Amino acid sequence: MFNATTILSVRHNGKVAIGGDGQVSLGETIVKHDANKIRKLLDGQVIVGFAGASADAFALMERFEEVLHEYQANVLKAATELAKQWRTDRVLRRLESLMAVVTREHSLMISGSGDVIVPSDGIMAIGSGGSYALAAAKAMVKHSRLSAPKIVEQSLAIAAEICVYTNDNIHIEEL
Repeated sequence: MFNATTILSVRHNGKVAIGGDGQVSLGETIVKHDANKIRKLLDGQVIVGFAGASADAFALMERFEEVLHEYQANVLKAATELAKQWRTDRVLRRLESLMAVVTREHSLMISGSGDVIVPSDGIMAIGSGGSYALAAAKAMVKHSRLSAPKIVEQSLAIAAEICVYTNDNIHIEEL
């Protein structure tokens, strides 16, 4: 459903990193190579990555930040409330995007169908290249001594070699 990006987050050895590629596609055409699909919220306490329609993703991030303030930075409550609003609100329910959200304590995915998913192993990926990056990250966590940011970087590079909607212009944030 969501072509045009890969977002990956890895929680490993007490650190969490989230990264994304820089490609923006319009149909089968690449229109931008250096987009930043990772944003810091609440003065860097929360980092969000998004996949899907750009305008929709920005609208959802703005709404998520409002809900975070409303729930006094309680990320789990804010995510649940956003998912509920996203599913039931007439305007929001038409938005096509997924969000990956990380804090020092939590990793979660939020979808428009009302899902708030917490990965059991601290590794999550969204977007068209997400499955490739996820598989690479899981292998690296088990079979290497790399740091969380390095695993994100290498896994996204692998996804870029396989997925036509993912490039190797990678942006990574760490908590």
